[in-house]
Amino acid sequence: MDRAPGLMSLKMEMLFAALILAFLQSFVLSDPQGDALYALKLSMNIPNNQLTDWNQNQVNPCTWTNVICDKSNNVVSVTLSDINCSGTLSPMIGALRTLTTLTLKGNGITGGIPKEFGNLSSLTSLDLENNRLSGEIPSSLGDLKKLQFFRTLSQNNLSGAIPESLASLQSLINIFTGNHLNCGGLNLHLCESYSGDSGGSHKSKIGIIVGVVGGFVILFLLGGLLFFVCKGRRKGYRREIFVDVAGEVDRRIAFGQLKRFAWRELQLATDNFSEENILGQGGFGKVYKGVLADNTKVAVKRLTDFESPGGDAAFQREVEMISVAVHRNLLRLIGFCTTTTERLLVYPFMQNLSVAYRLRERKPEEPVLDWTTRKRVALGAARGLEYLHEHCNPKIIHRDVKAANVLLDEDFEAVVGDFGLAKLMDVRKTNVTTQVRGTMGHIAPEYLSTGKSSGRTDVFGYGIMLLELVTGQRAIDFSRLEEEDDVLLLDHVKKLEREKRLDAIVDRNLNKNYNIQEVEMMIKVALLCTQASPEDRPAMSEVVRMLEGEGLAERWEEWQHVEVTRREEYSRLQRRFDFGEDSLYNQDAIELSGGR
Repeated sequence: MDRAPGLMSLKMEMLFAALILAFLQSFVLSDPQGDALYALKLSMNIPNNQLTDWNQNQVNPCTWTNVICDKSNNVVSVTLSDINCSGTLSPMIGALRTLTTLTLKGNGITGGIPKEFGNLSSLTSLDLENNRLSGEIPSSLGDLKKLQFFRTLSQNNLSGAIPESLASLQSLINIFTGNHLNCGGLNLHLCESYSGDSGGSHKSKIGIIVGVVGGFVILFLLGGLLFFVCKGRRKGYRREIFVDVAGEVDRRIAFGQLKRFAWRELQLATDNFSEENILGQGGFGKVYKGVLADNTKVAVKRLTDFESPGGDAAFQREVEMISVAVHRNLLRLIGFCTTTTERLLVYPFMQNLSVAYRLRERKPEEPVLDWTTRKRVALGAARGLEYLHEHCNPKIIHRDVKAANVLLDEDFEAVVGDFGLAKLMDVRKTNVTTQVRGTMGHIAPEYLSTGKSSGRTDVFGYGIMLLELVTGQRAIDFSRLEEEDDVLLLDHVKKLEREKRLDAIVDRNLNKNYNIQEVEMMIKVALLCTQASPEDRPAMSEVVRMLEGEGLAERWEEWQHVEVTRREEYSRLQRRFDFGEDSLYNQDAIELSGGR
């Protein structure tokens, strides 16, 4: 009889503990950001084969596809372009107070814009273009004081009057085309580019008059400014006036968060582009360390050999395309500068420079990249390239993936740089590349022979970059001729892998502080990425999965079966050609485009 109360007490304690545990779990797992994003997924009717990792059971939304967070795990960017959804916008989106970029263009989103959008106080870039949104624009959008629109509401079915609250957002540009809106008595900067309102024609005439009068006023003010500047110089005063070479007063126009710098501003920042401030040099031009007037450290890339048949406007369009690629593993473009003779791009300064620098050019007192950091760099760079290939619209092909173009931030996280520059430097109306851009040893064979690049050419370059990470060596090294015939790093590693001499592959600077199984895994991924046939190479999304431990064994087994045959064929071809010493080029001259 005495056991019954004890048993009852034990059961009560277990029940109480279970309740406490359930409460704590619900408290810990509750994430307003994750809840808001999951509600958005449900309301937008996103197809089942997409965003499968947007799962309520996966607590941290920072690991979800197309979601970017800052270092404090605050969601700052959500990009869901062209994913064929057909639902509405959830009002719970207003909970994302740290969100700076929201891109939902090119979908079939219906219904209205929730008034809760006005709660996104950190938002600087919003793109809802080319959907089927209807109803009136909520006046709460006027609360988004940091917002810089660029064609964000165009090509929808919005109607009614444009709220007066939007009049204070001076950065609104051409956002209402393709709707049925009434501009009413709003400021001209909102409506002069819109042709659908009833007063458009009248306002356009007023705009012309205002423009002419404004032109005379500006000319008068510039004349007065020049007078006082000249007068000040005669009196010995020195006051910096930011005027670029083309004679345009400094005006920072914004494409999203992109700034336009004056030539003089960057000239001062780099100490007149001093040779002492050069961070790197390659086929795209030289990169200079600079310090802006507000003490912000930047890297200024001064482009050379650029061709832009469309002139300044074409250059700006290409720059804008680069700027919308926002990912934690991609180098963010701060701004640009154009004159009649110059093209410059401005990036954040990466204090740990590039992977190539850390592998081969570091100073004796600087630390060696340890194996853990190299693994993190490999995965980070892969994720950055995956984003360029599979989540940008249109997708961006890098064309020069190598250790010199993978930069390291203050935490030694990988940041892929120089993406989009090959297209920027060779603007044409077709998608066919007219000039091969890249670095010998990193260029995929089909790109070198045909001049046509694809995502798989980037995969090849990434594979070579992995070999650089493991070995610390260059893609081409003529010093190996003294000991063997393998000038190419790829051939050298293949030979050692066949001989099962993995220890001879690894960078000696690691002093054997690495995991040999992880080395083997990275070598296998690299060799799969560098297969001769582009169709046989994995996509970058598959590379990411293999580095995370999924699917590598199967792909490697398939590759082993065909590699023997290919090696025999390669040996036959090699015997047909005999390359002499005259075919060896200076290693410094074989770089067609270089890193930062």
